[in-house]
Amino acid sequence: MNSYDTILMRVNSDFSGINHDYNEYWRHMANYAENDKRITLVWSGASGASYGIRVLECLLSSDYVVYLLISSAARVVLAIEHCLKLPASPEAAKVILSQYLGLKTVPTDKLIVCGKEDWFSPVASGSSAPRKMVVCPCSMGFLAAIAHGMSDNLSERAADVVLKERGQLLLVVRETPFSTLHLINMLKLSKMGVTIMPAAPGFYHQPQSIEDLVDFMVARILDHLGVEQGLVSCWGYDSRV
Repeated sequence: MNSYDTILMRVNSDFSGINHDYNEYWRHMANYAENDKRITLVWSGASGASYGIRVLECLLSSDYVVYLLISSAARVVLAIEHCLKLPASPEAAKVILSQYLGLKTVPTDKLIVCGKEDWFSPVASGSSAPRKMVVCPCSMGFLAAIAHGMSDNLSERAADVVLKERGQLLLVVRETPFSTLHLINMLKLSKMGVTIMPAAPGFYHQPQSIEDLVDFMVARILDHLGVEQGLVSCWGYDSRV
């Protein structure tokens, strides 16, 4: 049985009473994708771990299931910037991270930490991966790997899956200055529909702390993902003059 026959069987099974109304089938699939409250979140080795941690907190508090992928370099950054030492074991890392975030009211089954070579994870296949993915923060090395279709680990494969499935991919890049090669890679991915979102917070909300600056960026990320947020008011809705 080829893949076309398999698709027909799914259609016939799911919509046996709709007279093969394929438009209805695809409307169903689009609605499923729109209401799929699962997101892949990657922490790569760029500085700015605070952004990634805050994104995770907000997604979990919004009742999303988060597939969290943490690179080896990201563990080094977390230890330096937050004194947070996460072991390589996904199960052990989940326990420590849950304690760090104080996940007492959020079901821990909403947080799924994946190993870097966990090829049986849902994020490794287009048939089951979440339609939305955020790399926050995104290093230039990870950016280059995605731009050139590398799939040497689960994080890279997850990004490749989202691209081929025409999903939503956000890269919160964190580097300064950008080299010409960095910009070429960003342009290449932008032409593929990837959102390039530099970690460059604004100041018009009159931040009073580092947390306020972090929340500005996280609010923009959540807005693009379609996740309701109350961190920062939209421009024009909170007059300060």
